[in-house]
Amino acid sequence: METTVYDVVVVGGGAAGLSAALVLGRARRRVAVIDAGAPRNAPAARMQGFLSRDGVPPADLLAAGRAEVTYYGVELVKDRVVGIDAGFFVRLAGGRVFKARRILVATGVRDELPPIPGVRERWGRDLLHCPYCHGWEVRDQPIGVLGTQPGSVQHAQLVRQWSDDVVFFVHTCNLTSAERVQLEARGIRVVSGEAARLVVEADRLVGVELVDGRVIARTAVFVRPGNLPHADGLLAGLGCEVNAAGFAAVDATGRTNTFGVWAAGNVVDPRAQVITSAGAGSAAAIAINADLVQEDVERAVEDHYAAGGVFSAAMEARVSQTVLGDRRHGL
Repeated sequence: METTVYDVVVVGGGAAGLSAALVLGRARRRVAVIDAGAPRNAPAARMQGFLSRDGVPPADLLAAGRAEVTYYGVELVKDRVVGIDAGFFVRLAGGRVFKARRILVATGVRDELPPIPGVRERWGRDLLHCPYCHGWEVRDQPIGVLGTQPGSVQHAQLVRQWSDDVVFFVHTCNLTSAERVQLEARGIRVVSGEAARLVVEADRLVGVELVDGRVIARTAVFVRPGNLPHADGLLAGLGCEVNAAGFAAVDATGRTNTFGVWAAGNVVDPRAQVITSAGAGSAAAIAINADLVQEDVERAVEDHYAAGGVFSAAMEARVSQTVLGDRRHGL
């Protein structure tokens, strides 16, 4: 069966992936976006901090983005990529196989939440992680911050910007004496003891219950979750360099160390907001198109001379190098 060749296959249809697809579609590239339909910010009622789209439900932004890229001929495929073979043959869970000249991985990240009853159910509602995304909405309220990992104290200091009533729940955090002084100096109350559950009444968070039975009244709680790149082994399978946490190592344009592969969005930076991810996708798309143009030029020159032109020694060497490079990368 003949396999359709795309200029670019984008893996992941969030802000980064759709932004890249928009740029590439407008550049008249043949593009497919493969998306499994499970965005990180799905539980959130509103998306904040995106200029001109502040307060828009995340699903609405994605719906608008899909409509825009479709207008420019981008193919949207709801499926999951299970592997990318040599030559950029992209295998989908549903059985389809796409051939790509370039790959953009924009699969995002998944948050690892602490195993506390109520956390998963309140996630994105009144159990929050990003003060820049949700701080304004809970400003001046009684706020808690769970100490779950290194950096939790800094998270509490950041949250303090939005409320004078902040409690730091030590929970499983190893609090140093210096950190305790810093918290107390800014009026952040420190509560020792592990958290047992979130207390919810009438579908609203009202407090945090500790293992000793104490209940500390709070209407919003922040936690700094662990983050894992949602790449399902794609980066490793493509030979892409990753950092110690497993996130893609890229240059300023999102280019990885593997020929023809870019990455953008939360799969590179777990703290990137929606607007940041969209910008990274756009930058990657521009770099990818420039890379494809260069390849198009080289192939056109090769075809031109193969059709009857005369090679100069320099041109012959250049074309030979390009052909060998393409073969090396399975193109």
